[in-house]
Amino acid sequence: MQVRLEQPVQYELLLGEQVIALNPYLGKRIKLTFTGKITCIHCGKLTKKSFNQGYCYPCFARLARCDLCIMKPETCHYAHGTCREPAWAETHCLQDHYVYLANSSGIKVGITRQNQIPTRWIDQGAVQALAIIKAQSRHISGLLEVIIAQHISDKTSWQQMLKHKVTPIDLKQQRDELLAVCQTELTSVSKQFGDNSFTLLPNADLISINYPAMRYPDKLKSFNLDVNPIVEGVLEGIKGQYLLLDSGVINIRKFSGYEIVFLS
Repeated sequence: MQVRLEQPVQYELLLGEQVIALNPYLGKRIKLTFTGKITCIHCGKLTKKSFNQGYCYPCFARLARCDLCIMKPETCHYAHGTCREPAWAETHCLQDHYVYLANSSGIKVGITRQNQIPTRWIDQGAVQALAIIKAQSRHISGLLEVIIAQHISDKTSWQQMLKHKVTPIDLKQQRDELLAVCQTELTSVSKQFGDNSFTLLPNADLISINYPAMRYPDKLKSFNLDVNPIVEGVLEGIKGQYLLLDSGVINIRKFSGYEIVFLS
């Protein structure tokens, strides 16, 4: 789903050439039907199974964006000459990245490219987010994330996020406390990669995010189009990359590349 940071977030469902504004369907009954056709989101070929949220197996095995280092950026191996796609890495990984704090199911630390702000935070269902460090590369931002993750989580509990069980957090105070306790290790990274390898962001703005929702679920039933190709119910909310129906929830991103028919 495409998103725009407004109050509340505006969502659009992309189905091939079709773009469906979802917010107007809040409170209405919708139906999603998977036709059984899956197309790789990279090469466009038909595939019987989706890997890594939308890729055929050959692309999954070949593309750098599907490598383990994307999930664990501190393991980046570009400098060793073993990157699957060096040219892609130069435009995606060897660019400025931001280390951030977010409040999605509680405080967490994460990283993202500048052009993914605030999309990354919305996709995670964060209600608050704050960039705290600007790093010269994905690798360096990953090393910084690991340091900070010794003190707070680097994961979101999707169940708590969807139930909207979150309370406001003073992220600026948390930033100051975390940077103070991590100062020695941050200095080590600076010595290893140079004084300009990262910059602290003491004046970054705190971002607050509101989602379109009539109510949030108390209990969660997650739909899987591979098991049941038809999902229908009243759309009660949208958060992260999830549609919240009165009958259950579905992670739309999980089914990237699936041919889906939308009806209301």
